[in-house]
Amino acid sequence: MSKLGIIAGNGVFPLEVAAAARGRGYAVVAVAHRGETDERLAALCDEITWIRVGELQAMIDAFKRAGVEEAAMAGGIARARLGESFAPDARAIAMLARVGRFSDDALLRAIAAEMESDGIAMIDPVPMLDNALAASGRMAGPEPGAAQLRDLRLALGAMRALGGFDVGQAAAVRDGVVGAIEAVEGTDAALRRAAALLGHGLVVAKVAKPGQDLRFDRPAIGPATIDLLAEVGAALIGVEAGQALILERARTLAAADNAGITVWGEGRAAGSEGNRG
Repeated sequence: MSKLGIIAGNGVFPLEVAAAARGRGYAVVAVAHRGETDERLAALCDEITWIRVGELQAMIDAFKRAGVEEAAMAGGIARARLGESFAPDARAIAMLARVGRFSDDALLRAIAAEMESDGIAMIDPVPMLDNALAASGRMAGPEPGAAQLRDLRLALGAMRALGGFDVGQAAAVRDGVVGAIEAVEGTDAALRRAAALLGHGLVVAKVAKPGQDLRFDRPAIGPATIDLLAEVGAALIGVEAGQALILERARTLAAADNAGITVWGEGRAAGSEGNRG
């Protein structure tokens, strides 16, 4: 039986990848992070090893002991908690010294290079999942107005312009005014800040940074995203069609419908109709 290693972060994505891999006949070997990874992942794995964030050699050793030749990253690590949970081992410290910068993309690429130097190929897990990527046009919620789509394109443009600086993946706009750009505080705090400044009716964009390696880090939305948008009174969230992940797709889109929040995939051809996915 082929084995898939999963470097598991937080959220539901590691669970979705593990379930999809098992459905395709893989034995699943996970390395999970204490304080980040959902404990339910253990039930979906043939083997699981728990480590602290930064224990790079322990991660590689766990995969090599299990005979893993391919691995995937699934789920993130909350930067806000790194101060209390980061415990780099000697290999991680040496890697960080070589990288010289602590942007998400640089760190993920460096971890992948360390894995591949030990004979473990890093793969994109998304092709294992069915119907996981955003469609073009309206996927849930009301049909957006022209002003909302203008706000969305402003938000997308702002993030694409700033993407090379690795400041985040999300922006919030209302009536042509940029209310917040995600930085180290994370998406949730950024959107709450925008709502405090601009009020209800935010248009939110979540977009990959230029040159971002989508094997390791894709923009994603899920039920928790919709809950947050409802909390702050947002009207629309837009993502890039064919790139962004829709986690727990049926549940996410149903929640958006119920909350009256538009989920939009940017990138459809002119004149084509929305796709409810």
